[in-house]
Amino acid sequence: MATIEHKGKTFNVDEDGFLTKGMEEWSQEWVDYVKSIEGIDELTDEHRKIIDILQEYFKKNGIAPMVRILSKTTGYPLKRIYELFPSGPGKGACKMAGLPKPTGCV
Repeated sequence: MATIEHKGKTFNVDEDGFLTKGMEEWSQEWVDYVKSIEGIDELTDEHRKIIDILQEYFKKNGIAPMVRILSKTTGYPLKRIYELFPSGPGKGACKMAGLPKPTGCV
């Protein structure tokens, strides 16, 4: 298990850089860290909407939604989600939301 320090906070992450304690450890400092490694200049309401939906879906279902469900729920076409999260909804958005790495995510 590795650790990452950002803005005075230490995070435990797995080999893929996802929080080991998930949303239990999730914080604004974590969001800022992922934003910086994703190359996202400014976190917009669109980013926040995706994060909120991912977290709510995970709380209800114990897994991250498939990208089609995420697109349908947010109302954003898949292309827009990839514009917001350059490494993709699984790698970037789920990581930022504090979810575990989705199954099938490469």
